[in-house]
Amino acid sequence: MNALLRLGPVALLLSLVACASEPVHYHTLLAPSPSTASPPQQPVDFLIEVMPVGIPSNLDQVQLVVRQGTNGVAVLDGERWASPFGDEVRGALSAELTQRLGTQNIAGLPQPSGKPLLRIKLQIRRFDAWPGQRVQLDANWSLGFANDFTNSRLLCSGHFDEPADGGYSGMVTAQQRVIATLAARIDTDARHWVRSQSMGCPLEASINEAQH
Repeated sequence: MNALLRLGPVALLLSLVACASEPVHYHTLLAPSPSTASPPQQPVDFLIEVMPVGIPSNLDQVQLVVRQGTNGVAVLDGERWASPFGDEVRGALSAELTQRLGTQNIAGLPQPSGKPLLRIKLQIRRFDAWPGQRVQLDANWSLGFANDFTNSRLLCSGHFDEPADGGYSGMVTAQQRVIATLAARIDTDARHWVRSQSMGCPLEASINEAQH
């Protein structure tokens, strides 16, 4: 009996050490290099400022948040983002947009004179991930030039869906692809708006026409 009592604290200590030694894996939405699936277009003649990204409170976590079934959610203590989730999205989107538009993101820097500055604001509505299945993103974004006294804004929205193979690493890779697809949409919207000053989002219009 005394031997068992002496073993109790030892077993507890060993279990605590085992729990403490479980590795934590860190992930990033910043792809190794921005997507170059389509041929590069003519560089634009304006700078951009990617504003802080709006994130739903349930996703504003250090840990990865995944969906389970139709109504379950899991917060993964052992799988974490390398930086705050909003910063992850903002950094990945900025990298893609500067590559596609052929310009610079001057967020955090003084605005240079002589070049227009396009401000890009993204609001994520949902960013659901089912490991080994798929990733879905619903988002809105607005485009507007700084120092535009008419306060003109282009407001667009989109739904994006990508298959997610493998485990958590494959899921994050699918999320990177979703951000790249989102950046391609914003690239198209920005070029179209600057060229035509149309208040419509071109890809939304083509989708609506296809549905009717």
